[in-house]
Amino acid sequence: MHELLRSSAREVVGLLRAEEVSPLELVELALARMEAVEPSVNAVPTRCAERAREQARRIMAGAIAPPEDGRGWLAGLPVVVKDLNDVAGVRTTYGSPVFAEHVPERSSYEVERLEAMGAVILGKSNTPEFGAGAQTFNEVFGVTRNPWNTDLTCGGSSGGAAVALATGECWLANGSDLGGSLRTPAAFCAVVGLRPSPGRVPHGPSPAPFQTLAVEGPMARDVRDLALLLDAQAGFDPRDPLTFDPPAEPFVVAVERDPGLRRVAFSADLGGITPVDPEVARICRQAAERLAALGCEVVLDACPDLGAAVEVFRVLRAEHFVTTRAPLLEQHRAKLKPEVIWNIETGMKLTAEEIGRAERLRAEMQRSAATFMDRFDLLLCPAAIVPPFPVERRWIDELQGHRFPSYIDWVAITYAITLTGLPALSLPCGFTETGLPVGLQMVGKPRGEAALLAAAARLEELLGIARLLPIDPRPLPISAAAAG
Repeated sequence: MHELLRSSAREVVGLLRAEEVSPLELVELALARMEAVEPSVNAVPTRCAERAREQARRIMAGAIAPPEDGRGWLAGLPVVVKDLNDVAGVRTTYGSPVFAEHVPERSSYEVERLEAMGAVILGKSNTPEFGAGAQTFNEVFGVTRNPWNTDLTCGGSSGGAAVALATGECWLANGSDLGGSLRTPAAFCAVVGLRPSPGRVPHGPSPAPFQTLAVEGPMARDVRDLALLLDAQAGFDPRDPLTFDPPAEPFVVAVERDPGLRRVAFSADLGGITPVDPEVARICRQAAERLAALGCEVVLDACPDLGAAVEVFRVLRAEHFVTTRAPLLEQHRAKLKPEVIWNIETGMKLTAEEIGRAERLRAEMQRSAATFMDRFDLLLCPAAIVPPFPVERRWIDELQGHRFPSYIDWVAITYAITLTGLPALSLPCGFTETGLPVGLQMVGKPRGEAALLAAAARLEELLGIARLLPIDPRPLPISAAAAG
């Protein structure tokens, strides 16, 4: 593997800014890596090579200028964007047969922002249909495989992005997260994914611009690279009514600060809302306890009251699907996967009383979480309740005798945090005995991305896992010992 592919995004951007390497050289390098890797994993099924080359030439010619303060400037770095995001002139399917040949005329807000910050869009990462589900497969492009063991799933819905990062096909990738779509694949592929606070990153155009469940966010191989991409993504956009200005201090600066941790909480199951594989729980607890080395108190079995999460998310997610996807049910029902149909039909059966109750319960959960975070600097728990599972399995329907009520409820450990509005990051924290990645979910204070990134960077240093990436896809699992 070429040494530049192994370099961090920060290092490569530094070389770009110093003109020691050109954006065009990096485009060709990344495309060559995709040619070598894609047959094994199917992470980036749509590539836009000529468009990327043209964008690289424009940056090299000075047609796209960095911001005055230089914050978030990527200087021609190739990135991969999720196939839920429109890219002008590039096939964008949303993972659905309904849009199999769709080519938008205009890019989404988040893509426009990335390109204005000097990103070169290299391709579209695979996703389940409309991002529905924590396993990346669809009828347009097929399944995306986990590079740690290509017989297993990479998670979803930002699965293609996570795999592209883990295999060295790109240095940075965007993702989106409603119920765990950044955090689950990050955990399954040993990369880092951040679900930011609603409004931190512009999103749209959207039929539901005031919703707070689905957000855009960064994915990277390590926390400091994540901070770099967040600086490129974050900011106010008048077209997105929830957005707000970035903090005065860039995230790439904040990530280097002492997080000043005094007290952190760990809960393996967030107060019993979900079963958790015992090995996963043990690995995450041990990682959380490593924070004691930074001089803080680690309190076990502590968390806010999130007991209503399953009921609340079922209702509000279904309402969201009615708002965003209901017209498709009447026009294209035969082309939609069963899970999407179920989501829409569940929403159409909701009563105003049920929606009102769910909103009240969510408000109680948010208040409980905010009060809890007054007493703790971080809340820690698993980012996924099981290790990666066989790619043929659509979802986890049962664990330890508990049957999950729907296809999405095996990720309650992440969607419960979605409902609080708190920023949450998935950090690689260890490997199972069979060599499969495990992720720790790190939850910060309200709009506390800067402190969360700083804490995650310190723990990342203690764990030493980021140095293992990128990897070549492996048909069989490796041992934890081999990983080290």
